[in-house]
Parts: sequence; C-alpha cells; structure tokens
Amino acid sequence: IKNKPTKLLACFFLPTKGGIMERIITKQLKEKFEQILYKEEKNENTIKKYLRDLEKFKQYLSNRCTTKEEVIGFKEYLQNYYKTSSINSFLAAINHFFEVVGWQDLKIKSLKIQKQIFLPEERYLTKREYQRLISAAMSTGKERISLIIQAIGSTGIRISELSYITVESLRKGRVEIKNKGKIRQVFYPKALQKVLLRYSKKMKITEGILFRTSTGKAVNRSNVWREMKNLCKKAGVNEEKVFPHNLRHLFARCFYEIKKDIAKLADVLGHSSIDTTRIYIKTTGREHMRQLEKMGMVVTT
Repeated sequence: IKNKPTKLLACFFLPTKGGIMERIITKQLKEKFEQILYKEEKNENTIKKYLRDLEKFKQYLSNRCTTKEEVIGFKEYLQNYYKTSSINSFLAAINHFFEVVGWQDLKIKSLKIQKQIFLPEERYLTKREYQRLISAAMSTGKERISLIIQAIGSTGIRISELSYITVESLRKGRVEIKNKGKIRQVFYPKALQKVLLRYSKKMKITEGILFRTSTGKAVNRSNVWREMKNLCKKAGVNEEKVFPHNLRHLFARCFYEIKKDIAKLADVLGHSSIDTTRIYIKTTGREHMRQLEKMGMVVTT
C-alpha cells in the first residue's frame, strides 16, 4: 500500500466454509503491531499496555473469529469488571490495532464519561498526608522510597521518568526529559538536589541512575507502588489516596496555588493540552464550599 507505511500488508484472513473471510489475531500480527507502535515513538510503558490489552481481547475471543459482534461483546464484558476510564483505555488499544491492520469497520465507540467537576474526597491527597508518608518512611528506615516520594512531589515528574534522575543531572541541577514525543527541562529544587546527592554518596553511586535495584536496574512502577502502600497504615493515610501518580497531582495543585498560571503548569508537567492540566488542579466539593463561604455574598439581617 503506497504512502501508508504504518498499515500492514498481510492482515491474515482465513476463509470459512461459506467463503466468508475471517479475521484472526495471530502472533505475527501482534509482532507487527508492536513494531508500528515503536515507529510511532510510543513510550515503552504505553507499548506494553497496548499489547497487554490486545492480549486480553484475544483471550476473550478464545480462538473465535474477530467480528464487530465480538468487539461489542468484549465492551459489554469489560463493563462488568472495570470502571469507565479503564474500559475506554482498553478500547483505545484495540481500536488502534484495528487501524494498523486495516480492520477499520471493527472499530468501536468509547463510553461517554460524565465530566466530574470535583475530585472525590477519597482520592484527594493533602500536603500534610504527603509529609506523613515521608515521615513514616524515614522512621522505618525506608530512605529510598522517602526520597522517591519527595523527588516526584517536588518536581512533578511521572513515575516512568524516575530513571532520568541521574547523578550527573543532579550535579547540574536540572535534567532534560524526553517523553511522549516532547522534550522538557525539569529543575531540581536546591533542597532536593542536596538530599539526593547526599544519598548518592552514601550509597556509593557515582554515576548513572540514582534510584536503582540491587542489580543496578531502575526501580519499576510496581515496586514503588507497593512500597508506598506499605507506608499507609503507619502514616494514617487512606490507601486509595496513595499511588505514584497522585504525587504528580499534588505537585500540580501546590504549584498552581503559588503561581496561578495554568499554561506554565502545563509546560512544567509536559502536557500538550491545558484541558489535561485542568484535571490535575481539581479541588474537592468540600474545598469548593469553603471558597463559596469565603466570598461572603449572603447578607444576613
């Protein structure tokens, strides 16, 4: 197919007894899909997720042919087990696969999500709770997770970007991060720079990635997530609030409170759209009520 390098030429159709062409998701198609994702410069975590989601769809099919009815059935199946945002994430992955292999007629609509004005109380991590998590980590000798929490909380980087924190970048006081097709400069606060360099000296890490496992590899998302959850009980913080990405949300709210410039915040976070950034600075309904009360617009007699 000329001028369309991202489309696959062999979509692996198999004829049925009636002469109707069946669509089968094969190992070869999955490998080709992965190659295309790399060519599109998707980050590694996104590629892994797309492939994982496609595999879940393949398992649902259980050797059945891929049809529009089966895709609709998969969508209905997901609604029994996942929340709307997760379902739409699954559908985005398989829709992209259909685009790549030329099965455009199988693409399916995502579920409509009602826009939430306020952040649920059970998901709202406060700065005081953040500080309690750090204290709990330090008091139990978990220095590394304490510093990881502080690194994300004071820079707003993604958990997948932790590997960019190197001894070399700490000495410079800033790091260049390449993610999702964008490059941005992230500066280390002086206090963070100081404690992380002290940690590197203590751990005898003279170069390369700072937060690493005993084998020298960068710590992964699941390890950080698990270590953070283990701090909840001692810190007295609801587990639902404690996950790496929520630290990025906390950073966004704290940054915005000081400098109410959403465009600047979008640049700092590496967002392409300000609409995405707005999600990060949502307040709870309780906080909104406090703001209404402060306005003093009701005249009492």
